[in-house]
Amino acid sequence: MSRIVTAATIGAFVATIGLSAPASAYWEYGHETVGEIAMANVTPATRLAVRRLLATSASLDTPECPATTIERASTWADCVKKLKTADGKPRFGYAYGWHFQDVNVCQPFALAEPCKDGNCVSAQIERDVATLRDRHAPRKDKVQALVFLIHFVGDLHQPLHAGEKADKGGNDIGASYGAYAPPRFNLHSVWDGPLAERAITTGPSLVRRYPAATRARIAAGSVTDWSRESWQVARDVVYATALHGDPCGPNPARVALDDATIASLVPAARLQVERGGLRLAKLLDKAFSRIG
Repeated sequence: MSRIVTAATIGAFVATIGLSAPASAYWEYGHETVGEIAMANVTPATRLAVRRLLATSASLDTPECPATTIERASTWADCVKKLKTADGKPRFGYAYGWHFQDVNVCQPFALAEPCKDGNCVSAQIERDVATLRDRHAPRKDKVQALVFLIHFVGDLHQPLHAGEKADKGGNDIGASYGAYAPPRFNLHSVWDGPLAERAITTGPSLVRRYPAATRARIAAGSVTDWSRESWQVARDVVYATALHGDPCGPNPARVALDDATIASLVPAARLQVERGGLRLAKLLDKAFSRIG
């Protein structure tokens, strides 16, 4: 874990913005780190089960998007967005809405409507765990559930995938990140990319074995509890900071995040990655606890 944020790194981020769909998930580094934290904190039996299942990921028939390692598996769900069927339709278009949940930060927290028919990130996380625990599920279904689960837990902990203001999770609010202000850069992009990378590379490595008490504290609660918490981070940190203390004020066309503001956001962004990794570890242990 030696990457650092440089002008060239952010320039590379910026260059990809035009290719990113609304509500696209954590860029590679965020997802990979969540997966790596999880693998450092699962039981040895779970770690072996994950590796064995990923070793069969060719059954997904997505050679353009390999998922043979935890790092590759963590970004598989984004990679396959570009794949098409023989008639040119998105092959995994049905899963587009599974990466986020549109819960308004200025209304009481509720998942019933955003998760109608299971089409939201938290519902899919629970579905994936159930599939992995099902002894009768086909192996291909289990592999797909695993790679979706690894990715979606990361998504849930990117706050703008858990809370928003009718702005596509911040995609409709232009943003500058310090001196970087390309036309298509937005608030969602900031939390997906350069802020996540700065948070991950600030301080001691997040990828380590955590004490049992820390794992228990951070991973406590349910997927719904974690959804509410990420929604609160979106409201009380993301929007409150961007809108100068009033998260429910009118959305500006563009926000400017100066260096001091960026630095103030690093602890919250860092904690979300840590939470995602340790909670993924908990879910993986649960998913594989009945599997030989």
